[in-house]
Amino acid sequence: MQQVIVSMPVRTKDKFLIFGSPRIEQDEIDEVVASMETGWLGTGPKVARFEKDFSAYVGAPYSAACNSCTAALHLSLVALGLEPGDEVITTPLTFCASVNAIIHAGCTPVLADVDPLTQNIDPASIRDKITDRTRAILPVHFAGRSCDMDPIMDIASEHGLKVVEDCAHAIETIYKGRHAGTFGDFGCFSFYVTKNICTGEGGMVVAAGEDAIRHVKVLGLHGMSADAWKRFSDEGYKHYQVVEAGFKYNMMDIQAAIGIHQLKRIDDYFLRRCEIWDAYNAAFADLPIGLPAPEEPNTRHARHLYTIMVDPEQCGVERDDFLVRITREGIGVGVHYMSIPEQPYYRDRFGWELEDTPNATRLGRQTVSLPLSAKLTDADVADVIEAVKRSLGL
Repeated sequence: MQQVIVSMPVRTKDKFLIFGSPRIEQDEIDEVVASMETGWLGTGPKVARFEKDFSAYVGAPYSAACNSCTAALHLSLVALGLEPGDEVITTPLTFCASVNAIIHAGCTPVLADVDPLTQNIDPASIRDKITDRTRAILPVHFAGRSCDMDPIMDIASEHGLKVVEDCAHAIETIYKGRHAGTFGDFGCFSFYVTKNICTGEGGMVVAAGEDAIRHVKVLGLHGMSADAWKRFSDEGYKHYQVVEAGFKYNMMDIQAAIGIHQLKRIDDYFLRRCEIWDAYNAAFADLPIGLPAPEEPNTRHARHLYTIMVDPEQCGVERDDFLVRITREGIGVGVHYMSIPEQPYYRDRFGWELEDTPNATRLGRQTVSLPLSAKLTDADVADVIEAVKRSLGL
């Protein structure tokens, strides 16, 4: 009798599952083609339409599209009129862009630690970091969970501070009935390829004041007078004036062509990510890993990142070993984030010590972000779950 040998698959996923791969549909493709056929590729009417639609979605009266959330943050800080040496308090558990924008605006970043449960900036730590040079707070709504904006805005009011919200993860995020980004002086959003809706590259600044957004738009297009892009329209040539030393941060119509259709499906994509989130929670409930904290009352989590905590004392696997293992299983993952003081440039320039922000340091050394795109099929989700278990040796 011939012996039949059954072998386990070499890895869970035959075709590598790219982390954060966007869901692009035919409407976006057709709109991009239409833009190319008209020849209007740069900033134009589609950007204006995207700005209007996005303002309506988040409930902010005014908005300015730009080429990245990094640009949005930089423009916002410059528009506040901050001066060299002014301090801006932000979180150490964020992408480097948050800190870089502060530096490029000529200011000094100051790190407050995060809440160990929510992973968002801790208002009590913000208060501890305020000095006579503090001029602004830059909270980051991490993973799609809203920062606790009431005490943050109370602190800002008490000390006369400006607030710029980093909403790169938080397009759908709601805190006590209001969208993230509508509490501070400016809210800055991202449409990078891995975000909940995307334009490839792209960002948006929102604000309650028309003058504030007009200033951002002027700064974002070389410092030229407002709506300078219209000089090439069929309304007739318009001379522009350079009124400030601005930047080249404008969004193109080709990008907006993608965004206007992505925005129409934002609720459908959100619901799909909620289904994936719930599937992960159910599958991982009994595993020796940390899971995202429950959603706070009277808030909506945007479900941008699903982060697990791989603590070797609990599961017997080092986080970096886990990253190698799950990648070998064919699953793309992310790390959001190693804390800012772990990065050599900031450590060397500002002398930040890991012990200064212990919660962020610990979380940054344990975190792994799993795929959470609306593009994922049920089979993809099942493969991610299986790969996590195999990578833990279960």
